Parts: sequence; C-alpha cells; structure tokens
Amino acid sequence: QLQLVESGGGLVQPGGSATLSCEAPGLDYYHVTWFREAPGKGLEGLACINSVSLEANYAASVRNRFTISRDNAKNAVYLQMHNVNAEDTAIYFCAAHYPIYRHCVIYSDVNEYAHRGQGTQVTVAP
Repeated sequence: QLQLVESGGGLVQPGGSATLSCEAPGLDYYHVTWFREAPGKGLEGLACINSVSLEANYAASVRNRFTISRDNAKNAVYLQMHNVNAEDTAIYFCAAHYPIYRHCVIYSDVNEYAHRGQGTQVTVAP
C-alpha cells in the first residue's frame, strides 16, 4: 500500500505563493494528480504529471497559476501555487494512478486512483 503524505499547507496571504509536497516510497512509478476539496464546492482535479516524461496537464481553473512538478529521485511531487485567492482555500491531496496510458489524465472520480493521501489544508486569508 502506497502511503501518500502531503505537506506544505497552512495560512497563505492573498496574492502569495505556496508549495505543496506529496511524498511516498515508490511514487516515481505512478502518474500523480493533485486534487482539492472545499466545503460546498466538491472535488476538483487540478493537475497531473506523467511518471516518466514529466508531461503535465492542468485544469483550466489553475493552468496559469499552479505548476506541478516532480523529483523521482526523491519520490516527490510538488504543486506550486501562485497569486492565490480566497477561492483556493481547500484541503489539497494527491492521488496516484497506475501509468496505464502514455499521458496522465485528471480523472473526475478519485476512485479511479490506486492510492490517495489524507491531504493538507490551505487557507488563504490576510
């Protein structure tokens, strides 16, 4: 069982930046997607990154503000968030998908993923 652990959340000033991390031994094998969930807004897939090619895909809502990256030597995937606003307040978690396809996919159903973490809270406030 892959134990995904997210970190890097906390209080962020509006307009500021934050970097979230997702780590687990063996994570380098998987395509990884970042999600967020906010009260009353449901689950939102944000970005995914391919296990080998490092190709990334983004949801339109975050494409120009968030950057997903990974360091396979460290079994880590990162989400850089820039110019955040109150709408970005949510629990952020990562999920790992078997690399069945050449390109990573942001699945709307988190049950499509083999593993997921518990998440880290990001709160955007002055």
